[in-house]
Amino acid sequence: MRIGIFFGGPSREREISFAGGRTVFDNLDKGLFQPVPIFVDSLGNFILLDWQFIYKGTIRDFYPPVEVLPPTLHPVQVYIESLGPLTHEQEFHAIAKVGRQVQINELPLLMDFAFLALHGPAGEDGSIQGLLEWLGIPYSGSGILPSAFGIDKVAQKRLLKATGHPTPDFRTITAAEWDTTDHAATLAYLSRELGLPLVLKAPRQGSSIGVSILKEASLEKFEAAVERSLFRKTLTRAEWRRLGEKDQLTWVQHLTDIREGIGLPVVLNDETAPIYHPETLLFTLNERFETAEEIRLTNVDGETQVLVEAFVAGREFSCIVVEDQNGQPLALPPTEIVKGTEVFDYRSKYLPGLARKVTPIDLPEADIQRIREACEEMFRTFGFQVYARLDGFVSPDGQLYLNDPNTTSGMLPASFFFHQAAEIGLNPSQFLTFLIRTSLAARHRGGLRPIKLQQLLAQLDTAVASRKNADTERIRVAVIMGGYSSERHISVESGRNIYEKLASSVKYAPVPVFLTGSAQEHKLYVLPINVMLKDNADDIKEKIEHAEAGHASHPILERIRREAGGITSTYAGQGIAAPHRISFAELGQMADEVFIALHGRPGEDGALQVELEKLGLPYNGSGVASSSVTINKFETNKRLRDAGLRVAEHRMADKLAWQADPAAFYAELEAQFPYPFIAKPADDGCSSAVKKIKTRAELEAFAELIFREQEDLLPAPAEVLHLGFKEEFPQKDAFLVETLISRDGAQHFLEITGGLLTSYDEDGQLDIEVFEASEALATGEVLSLEEKFLAGEGQNITPARYAPAPAERQRISNEVKAVLRRVAEVLDIQGYARIDAFVRVRAGGAVEVLIIEVNSLPGMTPATCIFHQTALAGYTPYQFVDRILEFGKQRQAKIG
Repeated sequence: MRIGIFFGGPSREREISFAGGRTVFDNLDKGLFQPVPIFVDSLGNFILLDWQFIYKGTIRDFYPPVEVLPPTLHPVQVYIESLGPLTHEQEFHAIAKVGRQVQINELPLLMDFAFLALHGPAGEDGSIQGLLEWLGIPYSGSGILPSAFGIDKVAQKRLLKATGHPTPDFRTITAAEWDTTDHAATLAYLSRELGLPLVLKAPRQGSSIGVSILKEASLEKFEAAVERSLFRKTLTRAEWRRLGEKDQLTWVQHLTDIREGIGLPVVLNDETAPIYHPETLLFTLNERFETAEEIRLTNVDGETQVLVEAFVAGREFSCIVVEDQNGQPLALPPTEIVKGTEVFDYRSKYLPGLARKVTPIDLPEADIQRIREACEEMFRTFGFQVYARLDGFVSPDGQLYLNDPNTTSGMLPASFFFHQAAEIGLNPSQFLTFLIRTSLAARHRGGLRPIKLQQLLAQLDTAVASRKNADTERIRVAVIMGGYSSERHISVESGRNIYEKLASSVKYAPVPVFLTGSAQEHKLYVLPINVMLKDNADDIKEKIEHAEAGHASHPILERIRREAGGITSTYAGQGIAAPHRISFAELGQMADEVFIALHGRPGEDGALQVELEKLGLPYNGSGVASSSVTINKFETNKRLRDAGLRVAEHRMADKLAWQADPAAFYAELEAQFPYPFIAKPADDGCSSAVKKIKTRAELEAFAELIFREQEDLLPAPAEVLHLGFKEEFPQKDAFLVETLISRDGAQHFLEITGGLLTSYDEDGQLDIEVFEASEALATGEVLSLEEKFLAGEGQNITPARYAPAPAERQRISNEVKAVLRRVAEVLDIQGYARIDAFVRVRAGGAVEVLIIEVNSLPGMTPATCIFHQTALAGYTPYQFVDRILEFGKQRQAKIG
């Protein structure tokens, strides 16, 4: 069955939609479905997207294509609406670089079913659903009317009030009222009627956009919150003039961010001519503030009213409700959101670890059942179909409030959507199959092309039954994830991604295995799907410890699994087990091969590989000897320098020397390395605790943190280094110091990351395929973990922009690739790897490549740029993973 996946769109949540569409594309069961990627751009065009662009980190990494971007003085990323009004020919030219424009009447020819991963307006509001109904294409989720209710928070509140459902009290402020009434009087009225704090929302956006909490009766903060929900911003000349030139650019970039700012295009004051491009806005503000005292910027697609709610001081939860096999609502176990801040905003929702998800919410069974029944009743009241995500609060006195139903949930791998489905035993691939089948049944009940849909249902049921019987023939791959390094959460993201790529294939049967313990003892645990899809590595470890202590699963989970038995028996075939520990010998019995998805130690250091070789188990990546070198950045740099390759000047800084005489320790480093320089762990992941050290105070703070005895961070040094929220910092006995690699007068200077893949040629010799490298752009002083690995966070341009002219760019690229190949040869890298480097291009064309580090098990998260590079070489992510596994088997066969 051909599944058209609609993703992207014009909404402010288009990046989450893009990442969710990729999740669906990857996880559709390839034995049942053929995915057809329909990217919807922010102008509303339908584009049959070339598959390689699906694996870009963000929409702006590929669209609009670089060829159609206007020249700018500042390196700002833009969406296509920032190019201003385009002619039909200009739109056609931009689209042709990434795929093919699809006319509406072509859609029925391309697909049998539409899976909607669109968010917000034009995705969840009934409009796309109406179009598909008109075309006779069955689609996922709710129909037109419930979708229209699902997007309109004000209509929702009125319906909840009318039907007697408890919901926080509310008022609305229209934009017209806001512009003509006294703001102080409005604040006083709302404070009197609803009390403080107040929650202000944009009523027709996603649940995380345009949201503020006003804790105090501050007129300034109230006006800012209303403006945030209306997607306006008022700026004074004094505020603008206080910013330096660089800060003004940063301010404009933040303002035009569709997630946290107001987006583009905007109008100034009450003018009608929009400003489309961030740079144009920057120049216009500088020009207007020559005379103006104050300017109001308004997004042309902003809101016309603000929803103001009474704040509920309670425990926040989110619950996915699905239709069971009989078309009745079935609430999955509700998840409590334990936040670091009061607002469960865009970043908290989509970045792992910023907000903790506890499933089920930690309440007595009767209270959880009360939440479930309320959510099921709300599902019926709104007429939702197939699935919905319902949010709410439990107040300290036990009062239950429901709020913000969503007819489309975020579909990232660890989102509520898959997280809760896993609790009844469905992996993402199985859950998507269930949703497609349930959606077909819902459209059939609604009378959409009944004969055709009845045939599709029968075909799918036959195929699902056949697919289950074929599962035992697949190759068993143990996917080992987790670990105990500071990159353990990224390892889990990588491991889940590999698991999902393999689980949706017809060739492999993956088994998730979690590694924990210490350097002295590696502990392996087989994970059930519900534990694998916990929010992060620490949550998984906690669930393992819970099971080892003999605690039974929550009684509400057993109840829900019984209720969902008809679903799981059809799509999963087996119940949920507890995580259980296995030995390496047992691993050898249960797996045909291993995919190591660990980062840092253990995993990249050769220790795990030793154990696997004893068992004769094929594995991915380099062998023991090479891994034991590349994990050590100091030893790696030394070997590369000895081989004539360029590396930074470097040395180790030892804890014993620091303890003996800190002043002498600092002075010796300063004598060899002028500020600024780089300090980082020598044997950890590529982004863990990598800091640009600019002063003696920062050097002292770095040493105090990395040499500390206690596990918790030391607050004062952490503040000096500006450590981010929940940023980890390992404890080590030594750290690596390197000179800061700079432009050094080069005409062009950029940071790159290049991937490679090895295979055996016909003569059995190792062949190294080096991919086109990606240019990595950091928002801070060094690339963060989030920028490297998480969807929508980093900016990676693939292929790297070595030169404007194509022929010259390719010449430089070939020289860079030759150096990366030489690195692989010197270090005996096998399987695959990622090499980070800086590239200088001199005025005369000379190319200098300075190696930073080598990762023998690079991150394999959905957004990592190695997938951008392999796509350019013609490999889908699954094909790349398959090649890695095949090489491991061939290498093991050669060893004998």
